[in-house]
Amino acid sequence: MERVTAHPQPPAAVALVGGTVHPVTGPSLEDGVVLVRDGRIAAVGRRVDVPVPDGVEIIDAGGAQVYPGFLEAHGHVGIHEEANGPAGDDTNEMTNPVTAGVRAIDAVNIEDEGFRDALAGGITAVVVKPGSGNVIGGRTVAIKTWGGRTVDEQLISDRVSVKSALGENPKRVYGVKAQTPSTRLGVAYLLRQAFEDARHYAGKRAEAATEGKAFLRDLALETLADVLDGELVWDQHVHRHDDIATAVRLAEEYGYRLVINHGTEAHKLADVLAEKSIPVIFGPMLTSRSKVELRDRAIGNLALLAEAGVLVAITTDHPVVPINFLVHQASFAVKEGLPRSVAIEALTINPARMLGLAGRIGSLESGKDADLVLWSGDPLDIHSRAERVLIDGRTVYTWEAEAGRGRVVERFR
Repeated sequence: MERVTAHPQPPAAVALVGGTVHPVTGPSLEDGVVLVRDGRIAAVGRRVDVPVPDGVEIIDAGGAQVYPGFLEAHGHVGIHEEANGPAGDDTNEMTNPVTAGVRAIDAVNIEDEGFRDALAGGITAVVVKPGSGNVIGGRTVAIKTWGGRTVDEQLISDRVSVKSALGENPKRVYGVKAQTPSTRLGVAYLLRQAFEDARHYAGKRAEAATEGKAFLRDLALETLADVLDGELVWDQHVHRHDDIATAVRLAEEYGYRLVINHGTEAHKLADVLAEKSIPVIFGPMLTSRSKVELRDRAIGNLALLAEAGVLVAITTDHPVVPINFLVHQASFAVKEGLPRSVAIEALTINPARMLGLAGRIGSLESGKDADLVLWSGDPLDIHSRAERVLIDGRTVYTWEAEAGRGRVVERFR
C-alpha cells in the first residue's frame, strides 16, 4: 500500500454530496449530503434539504454508498504487531494473573501495518485490548485508526473497559507454572478476591478523603473500583456456556457492566443474555476449531443471538483474523441468517453503544465525529471497496483504481 504526503491543514468545512447516505440510526438518504465542520458532522440530509454554503470543499460522492466508519470492538492491532515477531507482541503481561493496572495505550505502536489494513476495510476506530492470558488483563483504549503522530493524537477514550478472561487461557498459562489459577475454580476465585479487595480499597479511600488523610493509591485497585462504580465496562473473554454463566453470576454479585467477548456458545444462553441486557461482541468467525472451547463454533450462532434480542457486535480479534476482514465476517453472518440491517449495526452503532462511545462514533448524526467511508457499492458485497475514508473530516485513504492499490496519507499533526 503506497504512502503519500498529506496536504496541509484541511479546510474547515467539507461536504460529501450526491451519494446514498446511510446514517445507520435513521433511514437511508438518496442524493444525500453530509456537511462537516471542524472535524464534526454539522448536518446530514437530502441535497434538497441541506444547503451547502459557499466556500465549502465539495467531495463528489455520486454513485457511492456513504456509511459511518466501522468500529472493531475487540482487537489487538498496535500491541500485537504484524511481521515483528516477539518484539511486536505486548499483548499480555503474563507475570501475574491479575494485572488490572496496566493500560493498552502504553503499548500501541501506531505504525503497525494493521492500521493501514483497517483503513482499506473501512474501519476508522478500534478498541485495543490486552490479551486473554491473565485473569485480569488490564485497561483497554479506543482510538482512531489514523491521523496522529502518536497514539495520544488518535485517542477517542482511555476510559472504556477492562479486559478479563475466563476459561482455558489463564488456566493454561498459570497451570504450567504450578500457580493459581490452574482450574476454573481458581480463575473465579481470583476474580472474586480482586473485587473484594477493590471494595475494601474504595471504602478506605473514601474514609481517607472524609478525614482529610493522605492515601496511597494502588493502580490496579483504582481500576477495579472504577469498574464497580460503573465507570468502566467489564470486557469478559469467554467461549463456553458454563463460563458465560459464571461471567453473568460474577457480574450480578458485584454489579458491574458486563460485555461478553467472543461468546462462541452464547447462543445456548441467548434468552438469559437478552433478559439481562448483556451484549455480545461475537467472533472471530473465520477460524478453525483450534481448541476445545471452539467445539461448537458456528457463524450462524450470531443470528441466533440477534433473533433472541441480544445486542451484538462483530470482532476479528485481530491479528487472529486480519482486521480488514471485519466486513467479510458480517457478510458471512448474513449468509447464515443475520438480518442485513443488524449486520451493519454490529459494525457501527452497536459496539459504540456497548462500550460507551456512541456519543462520538457509530452513526452519521449531527455533532458526531466526521468518520465516513465512501463504498463503491453495498459494503457487504464482496466486490465492493472502500474508495475513500475520512477521519475527523480529513481524507486519510483513497483507492486508486488505475494503480490497483490503496493510498494512505502520512500523519497530519
